[in-house]
Amino acid sequence: MKRLNEYEVEERLEGLHDWSVVDDEIVRVYTLDSFPAALDFVQEVGSLAEHLNHHPRIVIDYKKVTLAVTTHDAGGLTGKDFELAEACDAI
Repeated sequence: MKRLNEYEVEERLEGLHDWSVVDDEIVRVYTLDSFPAALDFVQEVGSLAEHLNHHPRIVIDYKKVTLAVTTHDAGGLTGKDFELAEACDAI
């Protein structure tokens, strides 16, 4: 998949809620109601990532879950990253 240029990244980022670009990744922190809710969310993200064959970096810190997404094969952000971000927001 083709790496997006800076303009394309900014344009796609406008369509997402609470995501930002950090070092060639898009990153969002989700705050859930409890630790078990955070684990359930991560399980759903994991299933989604397997289905899309595109896997985020996931950090769990009690009720906070941080997702960071990039396309390593492309050396940066692609449409695939934004597709995963949109799908995670829909959970």
